Parts: sequence; C-alpha cells; structure tokens
Amino acid sequence: MRHAVLGAGGVGGLIAAALAQDGQDVILVLRADTLEVYPGGIHLESEVVGDVDVDVPAVGRLDREVEVLWVAVKATQLEDALRAASPAVAGNALVIPLLNGVDHVSRLREVFGELVVPGAIRVESERVGPAHIVQTSPFAAVDLAPPPALRRRAEAVAGELQSAGLSCNVSDSEAEVLWGKLAVLAPFALATSSVQLPAAGVRGDPVTSRLMLASMREVCAVAATQGEQLDPTIYEKALLNMPGGMRSSMQKDLAAGRALELEAISGPILRLGREHGIPTPATEQLVRRVGAAQAF
Repeated sequence: MRHAVLGAGGVGGLIAAALAQDGQDVILVLRADTLEVYPGGIHLESEVVGDVDVDVPAVGRLDREVEVLWVAVKATQLEDALRAASPAVAGNALVIPLLNGVDHVSRLREVFGELVVPGAIRVESERVGPAHIVQTSPFAAVDLAPPPALRRRAEAVAGELQSAGLSCNVSDSEAEVLWGKLAVLAPFALATSSVQLPAAGVRGDPVTSRLMLASMREVCAVAATQGEQLDPTIYEKALLNMPGGMRSSMQKDLAAGRALELEAISGPILRLGREHGIPTPATEQLVRRVGAAQAF
C-alpha cells in the first residue's frame, strides 16, 4: 500500500520506519522546521522491530494520492497538521489517527468524512533527535476500529503492520478502542506527570498510586455513559504491571517544557463526568497536581 504519515515523532517515526523497512511505499509529511533538518531517512532503535536505518522521503504538504493517511501528531498540533494534508489530495485514503484522547475523531470526520478509522497505539516511543526514534517498551500494539464498510481495508492495513513487526488488532467497537486506551493512558499520564516519576515510582508512592487507580475507575464509569462497559480489573492489572521504567509522553513533555495534551487526555473525562453526573475527584486532583508541576 501507499502510506503517508503525518508527523514524525515517536509514534509516526516508528510506524513509518517499520513499514518502510518492510518494503511498503511510505512518505512523511512534516512541519517546515522539522523538514528543514530531516536527513532523508529514519534511524529507529526498537525493542520490537529492532535497529533500522531506512530512507523515507518527506514533504511539507501531501502532494500525491495515498491509500492510508496516518495522523500521528500531538493533539495540540492537529489543526496545523490538517492544513498539510488536503482531503482532495489524499483521495480515497483511509485516515487512521493515533492521537491521545477521543475528541479528535469527530474533528477528523468533519474533514475526511466516512474514511476515518479510529485507532490507538500502546507504546513508549520518542524522537530523541532529527529522525532518530527510540522505542523502549516491550510492546508496540495498534488497535483499529473501522466502520463495517471499511473493515476489509483496515484488515489489509493490519496485515501490513504485522508483517512489519508490530502487533495490530481490528476491533468491532470504536468506543472500546478509544476508551479502553484512555482508561490506562489518562491515569498513567496524569500520575507520572504529577510526580515526574516512571511507573515504578508511581507505584511506590501510596497516595499517587491510589489516585491513579481511582482515576482509572472514573474513566471506566464515564465510558459506560458512552455505551462501553470496561472491566476495571483489566485496567488495574495493566497499570500495576506496567514496566517499571516506563514514562508517559505527557511526563516527557512536561520535563522538556513543551505544551501538554492535558485537555485531550483529561478533558473528555471531566466534561462527560459533569454532563452525566459521574464524580471524578481523583482525575481532578491529578490534573491540579500536573498544573502545579507545570507552573513550577
């Protein structure tokens, strides 16, 4: 397939390098400042794929039809990124976002219509230099939730990811994919960021660990209002068994002084909690703690 990857951070760079080294046709769509220093290829150090050096062409604006458009930018960068990938140019491409949160899906459907296939990725991966990606988690798993009419095409994409060495599951439930990820991501990102410690440090702090697990249960309660019944015991196990050295991208952004995806990650939980009368005190407390750390 012909793939375009919008954004070459930890997730976009991983997807692009994995597919390209497996022989797929891949192009990166990069911001002007990133394109200026892009060396013409990606160096990937991955616990899942291995060490890869692969040439991947890059442009500042999508200039050809593709079959898959991966949207792998930060939620805070989405609007700027969309200006670089016109639906008129992308053609009939499947649009697969791997952003954090849930609100981006409706925004992308405003732009690309029925071609959006919501996705989620579970991974720790970061860009440590120009086109230098380091993926450290022992897993890199993608979940896709296509509308029924797009399922066969999504399964073909999943096959290419699997061939490239990444795990990929195709689900029947969009809510399960999005809210299932958020049930781990939100409490983990907020907890690690609030104390600037990795998973083991959070688990070793009784107060923060308690807040993290309570926040997870709040996410599950809010997800139920969206028609998705999540089993809290599954997500508690995931949080308590997270690799000890694993850090969240929000934690890294906070340490580097970058903009945080706080609204994208916590906003839907707090907003829908208020709308449906679901108390979210643990999530609210963690958000306040992150805000205090950000202001420090």
